[in-house]
Amino acid sequence: MEQRREKQRIERTERAARRDQTQRKCLSSARQNALTTNTDTDIISTLPDTLLSHILSFLPIKDSVATSILSNRWRSLWTLVPILCLDQRELTNKEEGDQKLRFVDIVFRIWTLRNAISNPTPLRKLCICWHHNCLPFYVDAWLRATNLRDLQQLFLSILTSFKTPFELPRSLYFSTKLVVLKFAGDINLNPPPACAFPCLRILGLRGVVFANQDSLSTFLTACPVLHYLSLTLFGINLEHLDGFSVTVLVPTLKILYLDWQVRSPSYKFHINTPALEYFCFTGFLNGDYVLENLHNVVECVLQFEQRTSLSIEDYAKKSWDFMRPLCNVISMELSTITAQILCYDSNHEDGPTFYNLSSLKFFGGISSEWYAWDGVRLMLYRAPKLQTLSFEKAHLLGSNLGPKRLEEPLDVPECLSSHLTTCHYKGFDGKEEEMELVRQILKAAKVLKSMKITVNGYLDSKKLRVCKELRKFQRSSQDCEIAFDEGRFA
Repeated sequence: MEQRREKQRIERTERAARRDQTQRKCLSSARQNALTTNTDTDIISTLPDTLLSHILSFLPIKDSVATSILSNRWRSLWTLVPILCLDQRELTNKEEGDQKLRFVDIVFRIWTLRNAISNPTPLRKLCICWHHNCLPFYVDAWLRATNLRDLQQLFLSILTSFKTPFELPRSLYFSTKLVVLKFAGDINLNPPPACAFPCLRILGLRGVVFANQDSLSTFLTACPVLHYLSLTLFGINLEHLDGFSVTVLVPTLKILYLDWQVRSPSYKFHINTPALEYFCFTGFLNGDYVLENLHNVVECVLQFEQRTSLSIEDYAKKSWDFMRPLCNVISMELSTITAQILCYDSNHEDGPTFYNLSSLKFFGGISSEWYAWDGVRLMLYRAPKLQTLSFEKAHLLGSNLGPKRLEEPLDVPECLSSHLTTCHYKGFDGKEEEMELVRQILKAAKVLKSMKITVNGYLDSKKLRVCKELRKFQRSSQDCEIAFDEGRFA
């Protein structure tokens, strides 16, 4: 008996060995070598330089340079990385001495080590972020030390001493390979008439200074394939230009972010982008504006600021007029402050109708001083085919406008009768005004199938009470299922 068992054990061992050998033959030679290599061997150092430099490109420059002490093989490996990010916050310690000199010394040391090797890898991406005691002379020297002809991405964010704007090197305006370009801070934009960015697809300008009235239009004209534009303007940067007009006339533009933090009515903007599909606007509507050829916009985000020299009634009418050219959108997001502003228009029936709108989202906070259902219902009347309605709690700058009640209409919005099937409330606090909003939606939506409520973490102790109250709410749709956090109840 024991001999038979021993024989069976030997046979099983032999079968396992043959099976393992067969599986090894199916593996690649590199994998077979890895399986037979001693575990103490430095496998990562056996990888090719191209792969190692690609791995290092995901590290901060400080950590990437630190790998040079590992061995002779790693000494110059970081210089092969075609990405260089010089961020003062990452490279300096705020608790150590003079940051100004320290940051300059570190950057010059990096440049010296990088250029010490023969035929250094051309940079594809350069980022310079200097917000404390920035000295434009050094920034200019670093840019001129870069081969701008090979550069594909450039990020420049600086705050100069005494608010003296930094003058960009003239050669930068003729970068034929740039694909991504983002400027922020004290940078003087003064493009020559013949500037050219034939490959530029992504452009971001935040708080820059325009040298003259034509600076922006000249720059945009030089970008024949521009796809994405993010533009943030502050009134303080325009004070030296009387009656400045921002004109965005870009036939190829698909995505536009416009942050208009300009309160003076003497400045205006003009948007003419026939290919635009996504439009995000934040800011004031004090001055004149023109919106043209926005018939292809399918998604928009609107956050109107309420501080204005106009009366609230005139400002509300101006807000509705701003939304009129966006009548073809499929998805729309509105801040709760914007919804409050719209309620002050005396002639609601004259507002635009969004026949293609299927998804509507309100973001911000709901104050007890504002009956939120009025603003929500007002938009529901303008979206007869709406299918998805959502709310997301967010902290926005600005204050509520105060109480404003609308008359209770006799009819129900068309979307509540036949189209609205999904509602989601994210960041629910269980406050009385939020409960009232949910109650009104459940009461009016006749074909609603799902009401999903995601609560804030600190509401755990009140969750049971809120669940009980929600169960008591009247529902026009018998098929509606409420998903409250992780629990569900019909």
